[in-house]
Amino acid sequence: LPGPPFTHQQTPHKMVYYGQTSCEQDTERYLDVVKYVFSCYKKEVPLVINTMGWVKGEGLLLLIDIIRLLSPSHIVQMDVCDWKAMPPLTPEHVHFSAGLHTKGKQQSKCKQLGAGSMESWKYSEGEDVSAPQHKLLYVHPEFPRAGVAGEARVHCSILRDMSILGYLGHLQSPDIGAVLPLHSLVPYQVPFNAVALRVIHTDVAPSNIMYAVNASWVGLSCIPEEVRCQTDGPVLLTQTPVCDCLGFGIVRGVDMEKKLYHILTPVPPEKLRLVNCLLLGNIAIPNCVLVGQQGIEGEIPYVTSDYNYSI
Repeated sequence: LPGPPFTHQQTPHKMVYYGQTSCEQDTERYLDVVKYVFSCYKKEVPLVINTMGWVKGEGLLLLIDIIRLLSPSHIVQMDVCDWKAMPPLTPEHVHFSAGLHTKGKQQSKCKQLGAGSMESWKYSEGEDVSAPQHKLLYVHPEFPRAGVAGEARVHCSILRDMSILGYLGHLQSPDIGAVLPLHSLVPYQVPFNAVALRVIHTDVAPSNIMYAVNASWVGLSCIPEEVRCQTDGPVLLTQTPVCDCLGFGIVRGVDMEKKLYHILTPVPPEKLRLVNCLLLGNIAIPNCVLVGQQGIEGEIPYVTSDYNYSI
């Protein structure tokens, strides 16, 4: 509400690094993440849940799962001009519709005396009446081109880059002056065997894992288990954990001789002591970070103009 997200970043009370811009590939883990984050809500203050804009096909079914999971008191549904693909998310619709991972109530089990509110439903003896009780607030804006998908994707990509740049801005000195390039900042040195490593979005052979991690954006996370390694590392996880993320960083170098990750992050040292897991997702460092830094001569690592689009 105060403006674009990158202009007023705050440290979250609870955060999990999902590692992808869309949850299509792993909706079950997405729901696990939602449950995990929601579990810390103490209901002492009102909670506003900003759902994502994927509301077609499986996205709509997933939204029904989330409504069932979180049991909101109110739903604000914003329609799109001249688009009728999404039904009003009334309590009746949510109650009877199947979600992506949950089933709806069988309508034959109860008699509907008339369309409308919950009072119009009559259940047979002993039947569970755990139906949604939310109030639907339906908004129909008349802005032309509202909700055009292609434009929204580009807009989200730009805002995401701005959020990453805003976050990296915390590495800079608060004094007004020249912006220091990232290669001139002193990184933290993290031993291979001090943190576990996991690539979220794809399978990477252990022999190639360091190529994947180098010059990448990582979620600095905390798994409940102690990281144990008999060798110098690296420690590789076989499954993606659902765990606290304490912030983000860039692996700006990997020292294979000394077995060290070099990590740039604005996360304060008292929180960094809790980090024992690096999660690498499908989130790219903005191009300008790689190509726009002062003081680089010759070829820029990980940047090429000789690119083969057929590969």
